[in-house]
Amino acid sequence: MRPTKADLEAARDRVIPDIVPPEGGVLICGINPGLYSGATGHHFARPGNRFWPALHRSGFTDRLLSPAEQGLLPSYGLGITNLAPRTTARADELTAGELREGGLRLAAFVEEHRPAYLAVAGVTAYRTAFANPKAQIGEQDEMCGPAKLWILPNPSGLNASWTLDKISAEFARLRAAAPGTP
Repeated sequence: MRPTKADLEAARDRVIPDIVPPEGGVLICGINPGLYSGATGHHFARPGNRFWPALHRSGFTDRLLSPAEQGLLPSYGLGITNLAPRTTARADELTAGELREGGLRLAAFVEEHRPAYLAVAGVTAYRTAFANPKAQIGEQDEMCGPAKLWILPNPSGLNASWTLDKISAEFARLRAAAPGTP
């Protein structure tokens, strides 16, 4: 059932629990949950978000999962977290300080759970969170603790410069490089 306008507004500032990847897997990090995700309790839940289709098209999953099936991700070698945990209507409601704090939290999460890859979905947020203004989409030279670092395009429908095909292709490049996924 789709959340109502009141449900969406009530979801502001909620936190969605992380999906922890298996050690050696891939941790995908969004910018922060939107109100739709906050209302449903599922990552990348808004209809029109291209995360779940890109995950499937890239070969990370053997079928198109729904956001409600996010608990299956560890069986595919995957997990999900966010730079900023609180839900907002738009990512631009976050402060630079929140993103930098999220970068520190993310580094600690990676140290604790030890994925082989950390994939941050959103290059602009990554640049702010990690003080790397020249970062580009793709595999990075630097690491985040024990994890190789990859920057993915933001799969939000608001990121119109990236089509589903282009997003899926970048996810597929990560998939080909990631040893801990089926």
